[in-house]
Amino acid sequence: MYKRVNWKWVVAATIVFACFIAFILPWQSEKSKEATGGGESPDSSFLYSADELYQMAEHYGEAGRSAYIQARFTFDMIWPLAYLFLLVILISILYRALPATSRWRWINLLPFLGWGMDMLENVGASLVMFRYPEQTPVIAELTPVFTLLKWCMIYASFAALVPGLLVIAFHYFRKRKVNK
Repeated sequence: MYKRVNWKWVVAATIVFACFIAFILPWQSEKSKEATGGGESPDSSFLYSADELYQMAEHYGEAGRSAYIQARFTFDMIWPLAYLFLLVILISILYRALPATSRWRWINLLPFLGWGMDMLENVGASLVMFRYPEQTPVIAELTPVFTLLKWCMIYASFAALVPGLLVIAFHYFRKRKVNK
């Protein structure tokens, strides 16, 4: 990834992400509120319990649960790819100034952990919604963990951009000093 990334990829990833934020997320949010009756969603929660997940399933009703499941396997398969694309590209371009042997270069894989947890959250929450009112004990207990880990990995990925900016700035100034 470090060899292939360039500023064209940064622009493309930023445009895709910005379009999702500006147009697609608000539309999907409104659509979701209509279908589920508003309220909390496992995807946007940071901390919740299995009992709260069942309460969401109850609140959504049959049509809301169906719409929730459909959104997880349509929209919520594409949106994570948009943030994954942005984060991997940005982290890769910022950390590529490090030596190829640096372990810090592995940090561009951090967004994949967030993406993976997001996919596990989607499957887990969808199974709970699909089976409701039947209980899905193990999945219902694991899904909030997947959600928490998803948000931790995504926030950590965005936080990794800050030291990445310092890496690239240090590299730029060091290079200018050597060229003088």
